This record gives sequence, C-alpha cells and structure tokens, in this order.
Amino acid sequence: MAEENSASAKGFVDSTVHMDVKEYYGKVLKNTADLKSNACVAPAKPTPAFIRQALKKVHPDVTARYYGCGLVVPECLEGCRILDLGSGSGRDCYMLSQLVGEKGHITGIDMTEDQLDIARTYVDYHMKEFGYKKPNVSFVQGHIEALTEAGLEKSSFDIIISNCVVNLSPDKKRVLAEAYSVLKDGGELYFSDVYSSRRLTDEIKNHKVLWGECLGGALWWKDLLQLAEEVGFSPPRLVTASIITVDNKELQEVLGNFKFVSATYRLFKVPKGNGKPCQVIYNGGITGVEDNFQFDCQNTFKVDEVVEVDGEVATILTHSRFAGDFTFQPLGGPRESCGVKPKALWILSSWSISWGNKVQVQPQGDAAAHSLFPAANDEAVDAPPYSQRPLFIGRLCRLSRGHQGRHELAHKPAFASHQCRTRSGNEQVPMHKSRQPSAEMKADSDWL
Repeated sequence: MAEENSASAKGFVDSTVHMDVKEYYGKVLKNTADLKSNACVAPAKPTPAFIRQALKKVHPDVTARYYGCGLVVPECLEGCRILDLGSGSGRDCYMLSQLVGEKGHITGIDMTEDQLDIARTYVDYHMKEFGYKKPNVSFVQGHIEALTEAGLEKSSFDIIISNCVVNLSPDKKRVLAEAYSVLKDGGELYFSDVYSSRRLTDEIKNHKVLWGECLGGALWWKDLLQLAEEVGFSPPRLVTASIITVDNKELQEVLGNFKFVSATYRLFKVPKGNGKPCQVIYNGGITGVEDNFQFDCQNTFKVDEVVEVDGEVATILTHSRFAGDFTFQPLGGPRESCGVKPKALWILSSWSISWGNKVQVQPQGDAAAHSLFPAANDEAVDAPPYSQRPLFIGRLCRLSRGHQGRHELAHKPAFASHQCRTRSGNEQVPMHKSRQPSAEMKADSDWL
C-alpha cells in the first residue's frame, strides 16, 4: 500500500493501512454477513458453557458488529485488569467484564470511531445487566502501536487480549513491544490472529479487501516466533488453530496457493533463561477448568496429577498469575529419568492421514498425546523444544506410502510415563508428560 501518512491524536502517524482499515470496519462492514471469508468469524474450538452464558448478556447491536477470529478467554481472570487490543464494538470487553467481576477492570482500545461509538453507547446497559454499581469497562480511542501515547500506563495490566486485530497493523513488532511495555511482570498476551503458510506477496499485502478481511496482513507463523523473542516475550505457546476458508472466487485467484489458519497463542512477560524442569500438581479450582486445565496444545493438567514440565513452562507457571494454582516440587524419585529430563526420541508409528480435498489427521493410541514436527526421514530424531515445533500440520515429515491413497505416520516417544515419588517419598504415583488433546486436526493437503 502507499506510504502516505496523516497525523492523528497525540503524535501517532496514521499510515494508509490505518486509514483503509478504519474505512473498511467503520463504513464498509455493517455486520458479519458483509465479510467475504471466515477469517474473522471462525471459532477455533467449542465455546464453554459459562462463556456462552456471558455472551448471551451482551447486547445484540454489539454482537452484530463483532469480527473476531477465535476465542480470547484465558483462564484465572477474577479481579484482573485486562486490555483488549482493537476492541471494536466491545463484545469481548463486555463478556470479560462478567468474568473478572466487579473488582476487575476491562479497557478496550480501538482507532475506529464508529466501532467505539457502539461500544460506549451500551456501557450503562451492560453494567445494569450485570448488576454492577459502577462500570468496570472503559474504552479509549488510540492505536495498538501506541498504547502509552493513548494514555495507558506501563506495567499496569495483568492480561492483554486481542481478537483478529494484530494482522491489521502494518508494524506488528511495535504492537508486541507496546503490549510488553504495559503488561505487569508475569503478565500475559493471549491473542487470536491469522497466520499464513509463508510470507505473503506484495500483491496480497497491497489488496485492500484482503487486508480488511485479516488475510493481507497475516504473518508467516515463523515470523511471530522471531518478533516475540526480539521484544522480550517468552516463546509463543500455541493454544489452538483452525483452517480458514475463502469462498469468494475473485479473492481465491489473488491468494493462489497461500493457506491461512486462525490460531490462538499465549506469550508471557517472565524472566528469560535459567528455568529448570520440575514436577507440578494442578490444585484445581480455576473457573471453567476446575478438573482439567488445557494450558496449551502441548500441556494439559489434571487435578492432583503429578506432571513433569520443562524449564520454559516451569518459569511461566511460577512467575505468572497461575503460581497459586499449582504445587511445585523439584524433580526426584527412585529413577534418574525422573530427576533428569529424558532425551525424547521420536519414531514413526500410528498417525493416519486420510486424503481428499482436506487432510484429516487422526492420532491413534499413545501418539494422541504428542505433537508432530519436521523430520528428514523415517528414523528416530531428537524432538525440538515444544515452543519451536511448527504450527502447521503441513510440515510434518516424509510420508510412507500406504494403500488406497492412505498414508501412515506418527511420532511415538521412547517414554510415555514414569513412576515417581510424591513429596512424602513413599507413595508411588504415575507421573505423566503433559499431553496434547486427541481431537482431530485438519489441514489442506497442499500444505503437505
């Protein structure tokens, strides 16, 4: 897009991209029916009942102007101060208002006046609906690349969320840097956004409609990993992802073989390095995940189950708002494998891939508990750190030809579980590796 700029409030300079986005979301789109792809409306996983109940209390006019691409509801929210980047009509803000409670607070920031007008119109309506004596929601006009210029204080938020908005910014590194700045130590950036199979062409990036549809500004997923590291965040941890479809033939021709996913990541502002593996026990009690807490696609914690986590996860859990929800203990036990994290050797076994217009990957047996990553051949390979494993199913490993168009592949670890001592040193209990959900994963066959 052209490099024309215009001055805006408090010194931030609007690019042509910003002006086009304002036009698209303020004037062109009137409701979700005007969208030309499912990038801005595709939930990545089923909505929990308590969130559905909260969404029912949001005014229909606010919901009608919602253009999110995922479910941005992290856990353990009571009493938190949350910032919503690109809050739009305020749907997520009003939903989260109920989850943080009257003692918590939600701030929404958006640059589009038309969207903010809708959000602000219904503040009193929602506070009355929720039974709050005073508002715990406020809205600020400003840019997500200039949070402090908009009047937001540094180190003032526990959590930052964003729902299909970061892709709309022409300077994504600055967005991440500003988010890092206003987060408290131990805070989290939890956001859904659109990612591409590779870096986009100039033709796609300069297409106004594709940019407005959250596709033209999509990051290559590997670039997110690099930008997060440069800013200071912990390595991004994938929560969930789903394929995006484009039914508009004209846009399909421009996009060609590029593929897109809507993915939710969590990034933390925690100390870097020196993290040591340890054993953790989920104490339970977090609203909505009382018995089973899926932290990300690699780590699921069950109440009272002893789980060994790597140093990266241990650092996050001990330095974030989750610290009080876990019991921590050093590695130990009668076997060395419990005291020293074993070297993961992965071999092909029982993943099955069915071919068609879409690829369906169904984990079988023990393979359901573990992630896939690139491998040069069918031999056992060292597993990279969880955070460095690729998002997309398309970069898995060399496939072994099966019968009738089917391919069989899998990664099965040389270890599955261990027997380790509890803190008492007496009772033997199973100690499991954190597990990935066994839900079916789907990806377009062109990615393979």
